[in-house]
Amino acid sequence: MARLKEQYQNEFVEALTKKFGYKNVMQVPKLDKIVINMRVGEAKENAKVLDAAVRDLEIISGQKAVTTKAKKSVANFKIREGMAIGCKVTLRGERMYEFLDRLVNLALPRVRDFRGVNPNAFDGRGNYTLGIKEQLIFPEIEYDKIDKVRGMDIIFVTTAKTDEEARELLTLFNMPFAK
Repeated sequence: MARLKEQYQNEFVEALTKKFGYKNVMQVPKLDKIVINMRVGEAKENAKVLDAAVRDLEIISGQKAVTTKAKKSVANFKIREGMAIGCKVTLRGERMYEFLDRLVNLALPRVRDFRGVNPNAFDGRGNYTLGIKEQLIFPEIEYDKIDKVRGMDIIFVTTAKTDEEARELLTLFNMPFAK
């Protein structure tokens, strides 16, 4: 997986500099971190559901997951402030590149009727969000051991200033954008 980082440092920097005309190597956008977030609405009734979600997320990411708590009480959703309602993992460095490689080359091709990821899911500041409907697309998850199919959000945080720069960076990482 060090191959991806070396490839970024050599080929990607050159390609991005050529396309956008950067004067300094430090201007070239980089992938800063990947945040994987799993919201578990049923956790308010059953705490064991959250434990299963945390276990799945740890298997997928290879890193310990952190539970997230509600910031505000919402009476309509029967949620109180401080109640555990999800989990997340922040990947950086080698684990980030390794996860990106597995996502692009193994997991996304396993999605049913896959025609590419949405090319318009950028936030205006160079960050990309990808929603996944089921954790089963990852080969590490065993079908027999899951209790419920859960989705997750994967956020790619880059140092790019514009969406165009971020799209080009993720394209160089072989992200399969829909045409």
